[in-house]
Amino acid sequence: MTPPVHLAAQLAVNVLDAQSLLAAFGVLGVGVVLFAETGLLVGFFLPGDSLLFTAGLLCTGTADHGVKLSLGPLLVAAAVGALAGSQVGYLLGRKAGGALLARSRSARLHEGAKRAEELLERYGHAKAIVLARFVPVVRTVLNPMAGALDVPVRTFTLWQVVGGLVWSVGLTLAGYALGSSVPNVDRYLLPMVAVIVAVSLIPLAAEVLRSRKAAKAKGAGG
Repeated sequence: MTPPVHLAAQLAVNVLDAQSLLAAFGVLGVGVVLFAETGLLVGFFLPGDSLLFTAGLLCTGTADHGVKLSLGPLLVAAAVGALAGSQVGYLLGRKAGGALLARSRSARLHEGAKRAEELLERYGHAKAIVLARFVPVVRTVLNPMAGALDVPVRTFTLWQVVGGLVWSVGLTLAGYALGSSVPNVDRYLLPMVAVIVAVSLIPLAAEVLRSRKAAKAKGAGG
């Protein structure tokens, strides 16, 4: 039976704060949050990037928050949550189409859907599916959008696995590596999370710049 104090702590968890989520639910919480963020439209607000990075940091035991996670189970939970969530989101999109988004009144969610569709059109299925993993909100809505737009199942599955592993395992190991090498790293956790989120946007920014240069070159040549 769950002790009343521990149960109260879980009920009081702040779902927007990575440390609060990890303190309440541990490794299991990582898998559940990533599944919800990537597979269910209601999870678009969840802190996937910072959660992965913070969880990796807490595996080193250097952070003074009373939370210690195991790296092996964490990597498994992160990968399973991210991959299973995306596949479920894709299947929901194939069955429900645009009805899922039509029911939502969230301007942020609709903006994310627009960006997801632009990614698919501009970069093609493979690049868009991988790049979307690193963009908050877009990684939530691209999966059902891909299903609704009839992206082939094999294509989606292959590239969502590639992108999902790079994102989930990569950010977790980044947190673990920094936590292992920097003394008292928990003092700098918030700015480091901000940096890692910014760095995660580099692949998308690089693709945007490459696309613009290609468009200018084509225009000049025409």
